[in-house]
Amino acid sequence: MVMGNFPQKANTFELQHYEKPNDVQELRKNHVPFSGSPQKHPYDKEKVLLVVDPYSNNTSFYELRADDIAFVEDQVNIVDIDGETIHMVRVWVKKGAIAIRSTPFLVEDTWR
Repeated sequence: MVMGNFPQKANTFELQHYEKPNDVQELRKNHVPFSGSPQKHPYDKEKVLLVVDPYSNNTSFYELRADDIAFVEDQVNIVDIDGETIHMVRVWVKKGAIAIRSTPFLVEDTWR
């Protein structure tokens, strides 16, 4: 089975941009930043997928609860050779939040 590039074309969506916190030092102290392209979760509207490097052959994604995201910063969008644009953001996630990091791989014997 040949694996295609991950991720497959998905519908993007708008994240609600929170107001900038009054205390940036407090944000840095209590949150961790993650960057990527936000995507709708396929079946749970309370969660967000954040694709780390959308055009890479070796990408991964984070599954985050939307309630754990305290602040969203827009970043420079990525454009592919065909001119398709992917929206990129940095999200600040509460320390101690439960999240999932997923990396797809091809199952093969490694003995050879």
